[in-house]
Amino acid sequence: MLKKLRVLISAQHALMLAYRAEIYLWVIAHVLPFIMMGIWVKAATDPASAGHFAMSPRDYARYFLCVFVVRQFTAVWMIYEFEWHILEGRLAYLLLRPINPLWHYISAHLGEQLARLPFFALVTLLFFILYPGARWIPSPASLLLGISAIYAAFALRFALQYCLAMLCFWFERASSIEQLSFLPYIFLSGLAVPLDDFPQRARDLVNLTPFPYMIGFPAEILMGKLTATDPRLLQGFAVIAAWFLGFSFLGAILWRRGLRQFSAQGA
Repeated sequence: MLKKLRVLISAQHALMLAYRAEIYLWVIAHVLPFIMMGIWVKAATDPASAGHFAMSPRDYARYFLCVFVVRQFTAVWMIYEFEWHILEGRLAYLLLRPINPLWHYISAHLGEQLARLPFFALVTLLFFILYPGARWIPSPASLLLGISAIYAAFALRFALQYCLAMLCFWFERASSIEQLSFLPYIFLSGLAVPLDDFPQRARDLVNLTPFPYMIGFPAEILMGKLTATDPRLLQGFAVIAAWFLGFSFLGAILWRRGLRQFSAQGA
């Protein structure tokens, strides 16, 4: 299985390199964290608003850099390709492979991450040149835990979109339904508003949803706000595991039921 996965990732990486110009445009399109960074840093430096923000201007800059990093490795677009495969009848060819088609989509995402890595590193280096006051090196523990949290967040978001993608068996444009989930993703994940700036009661409620663990949780670990001794760390990974198992179970049920009525439309 590992050998098959390695071959799939290699093939998808080669395919992504053929479209590397488009992928680099996707990296540039993910600069929203830097836009939000400028807004929050400017607001935090205003003397009239002193004491009204959870972090200092330097910490806001570091936080949104971490958000940018997390987004590069947690971007999920499976539903759009799966929808195309359903409408064109191409899923029928994937079903003939001696491996679950799900691994095709997983390897495509991992191959894309490898392809965008050099350009992403260049953008990060440029950030440190433009904002020397925000330079820092994560500790080995924070880096290891951060990478683990990033791929846990990727798995969680992939499982959520996997469930939504299965709706393509019943709806021609299930991607429109997925776009509805993008609204709470923006505002509850920590992408637009750092989680520490939520009122405590609101944050307690938000933490029950899967969205804060898709961006804010890994970003806080990378910048060193959540350490190995913090009880919120174990709680965060536990919530990710619970939501992931729930989405995976639901997705597996929808997959089996969807295949029963799949008729290779467009083939």
